[in-house]
Amino acid sequence: MMKNIIVVLLLTFVGFTVQAQEGKNKNVKVEFHVSGNCEMCKKRIEKAAFSVSGVKSANWHIDSTALYLIVNEQKTDVATIQKALAKAGHDSDGARALKEDYDKLHTCCQYERK
Repeated sequence: MMKNIIVVLLLTFVGFTVQAQEGKNKNVKVEFHVSGNCEMCKKRIEKAAFSVSGVKSANWHIDSTALYLIVNEQKTDVATIQKALAKAGHDSDGARALKEDYDKLHTCCQYERK
């Protein structure tokens, strides 16, 4: 009797785990603000985004400072990407670069911080 209960609980847990994985999209479109100024910033921001496993597409627009991504949610999340951008020296909606990372940016790339 106890064995049956344990088996049922294990199967239920496995079922929920599989269902949770299936709920995560492999091609989710994400957009958020990333501070920067120029073409060098564009290259650095996109490179930092692509350094995160699960980022399939990254396109930063200088005029709007918006970063457009296609992301596999089974491999990463927005917070992880924003931390990578901050490490590269760029502030975003969800993460602020450390002063020492910001200070490493070329002078033309040092955007006005809020």
